[in-house]
Amino acid sequence: MPAGSPDPVIRKHLLWEYEWENVDFSRMATVVVERVIERGNPFEWQEIVNFYGGEKILNIAAKSTRLDSKHKNFTGIYLQSGFIR
Repeated sequence: MPAGSPDPVIRKHLLWEYEWENVDFSRMATVVVERVIERGNPFEWQEIVNFYGGEKILNIAAKSTRLDSKHKNFTGIYLQSGFIR
């Protein structure tokens, strides 16, 4: 991610158990990506791709112990679908 890039714009309730002012999107990449994969809308998907990049998202999904195989498979398909730039 480029230096100084703005934080991704996602709905606060995706990270409901964290104090929003203290969310560090770089350090919490796994949590943020998992939540958007599970419950995010297309805009939020685009935001995390812009912030983290497709390769990092695929790596997080593959290593995730939280995501089921359906979500892991969907991630690869969705990122290659053309809906995300």
